[in-house]
Amino acid sequence: MPGKIRVAQTVSRDIPAAEQPGLHNRWHPDIPTIGTIQPGETVKIECVDWTGGQIGNNDSAEDLRTVDLSKIHYLTGPFEIQGAEPGDLLVVNITDVQPFEDSPWGFTGVFDRQNGGGFLEDHYPKAAKAIWDFDGIYCTSRHIPGVRFAGLIHPGILGCAPSHEVLAEWNRREADLISSCVHSHPNKVVAQPPLVTNTHAGQATGDLKAKIAREGARTIPGRPEHGGNVDINNISRGSTTYLPVHVEGAKFSVGDLHFSQGDGEISFCGAIEMAGIITIKFDLIKNGVKSRAIKSPVFRPGDVAPNFGPGRYLTFEGFSVDENGKQHFMDATVAYRQACLRAIEYLKQFGYSGEQLYLLLSCAPIKGSIAGIVDIPNVCTTLGIPMDIFDFDISVEAEPKKRDLGSCPVSSV
Repeated sequence: MPGKIRVAQTVSRDIPAAEQPGLHNRWHPDIPTIGTIQPGETVKIECVDWTGGQIGNNDSAEDLRTVDLSKIHYLTGPFEIQGAEPGDLLVVNITDVQPFEDSPWGFTGVFDRQNGGGFLEDHYPKAAKAIWDFDGIYCTSRHIPGVRFAGLIHPGILGCAPSHEVLAEWNRREADLISSCVHSHPNKVVAQPPLVTNTHAGQATGDLKAKIAREGARTIPGRPEHGGNVDINNISRGSTTYLPVHVEGAKFSVGDLHFSQGDGEISFCGAIEMAGIITIKFDLIKNGVKSRAIKSPVFRPGDVAPNFGPGRYLTFEGFSVDENGKQHFMDATVAYRQACLRAIEYLKQFGYSGEQLYLLLSCAPIKGSIAGIVDIPNVCTTLGIPMDIFDFDISVEAEPKKRDLGSCPVSSV
């Protein structure tokens, strides 16, 4: 008979995340490990939500408006994988992800344009929030009534620590981007350089903590060498991810658990964010980076996925022409933004506010894709909405009827 699965690390939801030595919020090779996991071992790892508990289960968006983004993401780790060496592939088999039994809820948010913003910040500049309640695999929200769907539960972040050389390369190229965009994007934050403020370096203290704070990479973007914050909803239960190892012991970390997320996570805080427990079986492929020709993460999805028939999606198209009629050249970002805006305008006919729909398209199991990327000057993107998540018919054949669908909390300023 199999033995009881070991809990490799617990977390507290009562103690501030910044005071818990099993957590950290920067990537750096010198962050001390918090435990050892053997290849072939399955363990449970507890995680706080990505903000470290800054968002409450309430009917106000003020906590979203004032959230401190210098603190995120709080990850659990790093763990030493016994025998892992640079050049190996760490095999991460996710067998389960669950919210804590005594906390069956999560949140989706829109950040204020002056504090993080989001994909549609020019159209929805204020902070907004929706709370979701979990019932087994399903979720509903008092702030977005009329919808119910099963969550494709997954971690937003998993990755191995960078080497000193990889970390230096991250910081170099992101600093170069910031410098090159000073004139072309004068009012835009294009990258987040290392930030000493609110650095949490796990068990590191003194000079080591100060060094990590000066050099440590922010966890906000995913990066090609190690994955990190990729926010891919298919890295769910049953999936297998292959991560390049850059340091002795791999120094694996995980966090940013999501109950559900749409393709693109468009509101930035766009998944149903939650605290919970992830169960992982670890393996190693020795010298796998070279022998398998894998320099960036690769994954194989699991067998769990939303079960909507191909004909049950209402799909909107977007092109590289913005809402002001300006033609852009092969710009997939503009195209996907247009698909999102068209879907929102369509669904407003049924009684939802724009903020409710912005939140919904961020966290519901929508399907986003690039349909065409060669036909100059327009990229064509698509955004498919599963019609069966609604309590009513949203098909084009159904005559739109305004319903009283309440509202979600929106910040006052």
